[in-house]
Amino acid sequence: MPLASSAARVTPLGLNAPGGYVRLVPITPDTKNWTWVLDEVCPECGFDADAVELRAMGSLVRSNAAEWPALLGHARVRDRPSDDQWSALEYSCHVRDVFTLFDERLRRMLAEDGPQFENWDQDVTAVDQRYDRQDPDVVAIELTAAGEACATRWDSVGGSDRGRTGDRSDGSSFTVATLARYFLHDPVHHLADVRAGYARLDSQTD
Repeated sequence: MPLASSAARVTPLGLNAPGGYVRLVPITPDTKNWTWVLDEVCPECGFDADAVELRAMGSLVRSNAAEWPALLGHARVRDRPSDDQWSALEYSCHVRDVFTLFDERLRRMLAEDGPQFENWDQDVTAVDQRYDRQDPDVVAIELTAAGEACATRWDSVGGSDRGRTGDRSDGSSFTVATLARYFLHDPVHHLADVRAGYARLDSQTD
């Protein structure tokens, strides 16, 4: 989960309004530095970085990616459970793009000595790419493909690669081993977000 910018955002439109869309409240940017998950169990999703084995990363990514198509088929995939939380569709778009981003970062770490990564603003991307208006069926296909490409990259990592390094623009430094654990937390955490969001939406209709 990269650091987010506090730049001004346009307010996106969502479904269910005059003309088919309603105005959505902008999501508050996530400005937390999530590298703490390398040292502590995440209290929200239960992710334990110490339990992640580098050699298992390919299968772990594939397993996570396989969960998303069914979630994208939910009748309320476009609905936000609250004004300050993404819909399942928006989370799915984010995870798709995270798979692609970390596939590229890992590629560079394996091919270059100490590459420097530009900041990726997830909140700006969500607005600019109109996550809220994307087609869930298309996103499911794209996420599955991105997950497989990312998993295949992790499959290629050898034992001698684990100490190779890369640095983020905010000063955070990673080895291949710590990047694996940091990256995996994101899609795992967001699966929990989406499931909790659907439960909340279901409770609102009971």
